[in-house]
Amino acid sequence: MVYFDNAATTKVKQEVLDAMLPVFTENYGNASSTYTTPGINAREALTKARQTVAAAIGAAEREIYFTAGGSESDNWAIKGYALKNKAKGNHIITTTVEHHAVLHTCEFLEKNGFEVTYVPVDSEGMVHVEDIEKAIKDNTVLVTVMFANNEIGTVNPIAEIGALCHERGIVFHTDAVQAVGAVPIDVKAMNIDMLSMSGHKFHGPKGIGALYIKKGLRLDNLIHGGAQEQGRRAGTENVPGAVGMAAALKLAVDHMEEKTAKITAMRDKLIDTILAEIPYVRLNGHRTKRLPNNVSICFRYIEGESLLLSLDMKGFVVSSGSACTSGSLDPSHVLLAIGLPHEIAHGSMRVTLSDLNTMDEVDAFLKELGPIVKRLRSMSPLFEGVE
Repeated sequence: MVYFDNAATTKVKQEVLDAMLPVFTENYGNASSTYTTPGINAREALTKARQTVAAAIGAAEREIYFTAGGSESDNWAIKGYALKNKAKGNHIITTTVEHHAVLHTCEFLEKNGFEVTYVPVDSEGMVHVEDIEKAIKDNTVLVTVMFANNEIGTVNPIAEIGALCHERGIVFHTDAVQAVGAVPIDVKAMNIDMLSMSGHKFHGPKGIGALYIKKGLRLDNLIHGGAQEQGRRAGTENVPGAVGMAAALKLAVDHMEEKTAKITAMRDKLIDTILAEIPYVRLNGHRTKRLPNNVSICFRYIEGESLLLSLDMKGFVVSSGSACTSGSLDPSHVLLAIGLPHEIAHGSMRVTLSDLNTMDEVDAFLKELGPIVKRLRSMSPLFEGVE
């Protein structure tokens, strides 16, 4: 099997597993049991993990709060800040291409007295700062814009959007689940007030994420109970998860330049070869301002599901879009938002790479892709007469 679906989830690296095992078998105490040796050891492991995650994005240790993943972090950031600060204003700005963890959270708030503006994107999926500026009202309290799109890979002008928000006295949150570990991030330099991340997107374990909350920012708690995470997120701390996430993030950040060069070379070979050798295809997303690992292509006159199944039979795992909506027969909301008609959006394929992939795997994939597309089109009534 060749795994090309790293935006959905990633393989836990051996170094990460090695870091986690002692916390399962030796330092397995409850990190909140601060007066016992096992508890103290667990607390120390949790503290080191928090410090590592903070350093990776230019934050302070006490600005990092561990969660169960990216969706919880998005929910907490948006609901928590909006509900806590409703007296200041009830208007939120987001975009039409956000992950459903953001979109559905905003829909929830709309049912509870908030107004939400969904800013459109251009044909490459890019959010423009001037469109955010036009959407700002006197009662705007929060702007939430994804760092990079999970389906088409476009990277947004986050620092510029953050600067605009700070000029207007508005808090800025970004869903950086796909970007953390893949591109350099400095929350201070980029004017980010809250940032969501998830460990399993950069070769860490599932079930662990984090929310960066700038010092001094007040949010309502999302999960109530005990006094864990500085009293802001109840529940026994997932110490093995936090340790694994921190180990994975440190690996990603320490080797980012080398890793990015390798992955980008594979990405560009895929894009250039497909566009040159297969007719009636379209690259989705910005050609250069995109994640190093993302290749999103629409193939006209075939169904994306048929393409995925055919590739799977050849041993290649790819996706038709966001893993969180893969069970739906509706076309991707992101592809529709960038202006694609339904019949083209249905023919989408997403290849997402990691540094565990190789150029030999890319070559093998390209060798199989062309004939599969040709075969599927030969059976399509839509393709009859096109040639």
